[in-house]
Amino acid sequence: NTYFPVRAVYDKSENSLPFKSESGAVNGYLSGNSENVVINENGFSFNVDWVNGQKTGFFIDQRESRKLLLSYSEGKRVLNLFGYTGGFSVYAMKNASAVHTVDVSARAVEMADSNADLNFPDDKRHLGVVADAFDYLDEPGDKYDLIILDPPAFAKHGNVLHNALQGYKRLNMKAIEKIAPGGLIFTFSCSQVVSRDNFRKSVFAAAANTGRRVKILHQLSQPADHPVNIYHPESEYLKGLVLYVE
Repeated sequence: NTYFPVRAVYDKSENSLPFKSESGAVNGYLSGNSENVVINENGFSFNVDWVNGQKTGFFIDQRESRKLLLSYSEGKRVLNLFGYTGGFSVYAMKNASAVHTVDVSARAVEMADSNADLNFPDDKRHLGVVADAFDYLDEPGDKYDLIILDPPAFAKHGNVLHNALQGYKRLNMKAIEKIAPGGLIFTFSCSQVVSRDNFRKSVFAAAANTGRRVKILHQLSQPADHPVNIYHPESEYLKGLVLYVE
């Protein structure tokens, strides 16, 4: 086993506990004080803001999918929607011809630009765009060779499951329409209440509505350090597909 010295511990449970008023949880440092952090993942560096960022500030559960992206992005025009701080974008920049990161948060796009520059200084291939993903897909313009769809959870409770599935269908349909012939789509759902089967059905419906021929190349999930309890199927929250669109 390898052990690393602990620089800081930040408790961010205030907004995630179901009974936070009873628990008295308050976000803050339990040990140390280090808001500006740079981490390394598979040889790439990332600025992480765990205080103001979403959840832990960086989604390590997608690292295997990001690594897979490397084998498909060479020479491609890549669109990373819901790009957050540019995790997928930085990996794609290793060998892509152009990478566009789109997020509705200006702060997230600013950090994505920063992470792109941290790994590839003065490289003009990256463009950060502050925009709604659905609206961006509706804009006329060139098609992309590879699109990443990694949205936040569309449903956190079963009573909105139908709307969530319709949202995944609409998003994937727009992406399939936007992709160039022979292009690839990495599409994900991180909603616990959306089963793998329901997610696939939503993507199938999206493909059928476009009339384009679509194949599944990979079925993706969370890595081994995010194990799935066999008695708690909802713990398999991360579902992903790599689609080939003819």
